Amino acid sequence: MKPSSFTVVGLGELLWDLLPDGKQLGGAPANFAYMTALLGDRGIVASRVGTDRLGQEAMWRLASSGLDISSVQQDMQHATGTVRIELDSRGQAAYQFVPDVAWDHLQWTPEWKELAESADAVCFGSLAQRSEESRAAIRNFLASVRPGTLRIFDVNLRQNFFSAAVLRESAAQADILKLNREEAPKLLQCLGRRFENDLSAARWLASEFAIRIVCMTRGPKGSLLLAASEQDEHPGFAVKVADTVGAGDAFTAALLYHALRGASLRAMNEAANQLGAWVASQEGAMPEADEEVLAKVRAGKP
Repeated sequence: MKPSSFTVVGLGELLWDLLPDGKQLGGAPANFAYMTALLGDRGIVASRVGTDRLGQEAMWRLASSGLDISSVQQDMQHATGTVRIELDSRGQAAYQFVPDVAWDHLQWTPEWKELAESADAVCFGSLAQRSEESRAAIRNFLASVRPGTLRIFDVNLRQNFFSAAVLRESAAQADILKLNREEAPKLLQCLGRRFENDLSAARWLASEFAIRIVCMTRGPKGSLLLAASEQDEHPGFAVKVADTVGAGDAFTAALLYHALRGASLRAMNEAANQLGAWVASQEGAMPEADEEVLAKVRAGKP
């Protein structure tokens, strides 16, 4: 019997999104863990912040949002991460990350080893692996999870903070791989493969790395999910976009919520698009809970 609640870790960067209208707490792992908690599982952020004012505010904000912050490390030498975000006329985001910040210095600790051994799922990306120090901590974390723990690789190609080696090694660790339509040609090029179309790319990734589920998001046009014996396409939901920051992370959280419960690709796709579209219609990556929306996402039905 499946448990009613799971322990889910967002592993990697924790930072402040510096938006045109002010700052919002973010970073893909934190956004993902926040959405996981809204859906009812235990969402844990495993990251690192400075002991500066922004770091203190980040800890307070996460705790007040109901997240477990016991695995957020504090760094006395490095500043809390920030990223400047510019939005175009469609609400699409462009990112400029500050280098050498706290989350570039993730530490593999006994506490993180204990967390890895207790997790039911962990979501990690490529951005937090831009430094060798953090990359080593993430590798150790993934190597320490129990058999059967779901590992989700959120490709997350930002600026030039990725390499073929990191992408290949990360894909080889993944049970679920998620990327967006814009990232797909870059990812395949890095891996020495020519991009032809969404479906052939997903099939190649699944075969090459023995991935259980490949997910390709298409912004307002929905998504493609591919597994060994089935595939599912969703057309997406039409919403008035406030900004797209965190929409992909919400998508991943809803996808995983249903994957942990053994749902069909159809249910995963429906729920993931619902939650992603809702976050895109809100300002920032961590909007306040809307129980009507969340109930629909948990149901995984139209």
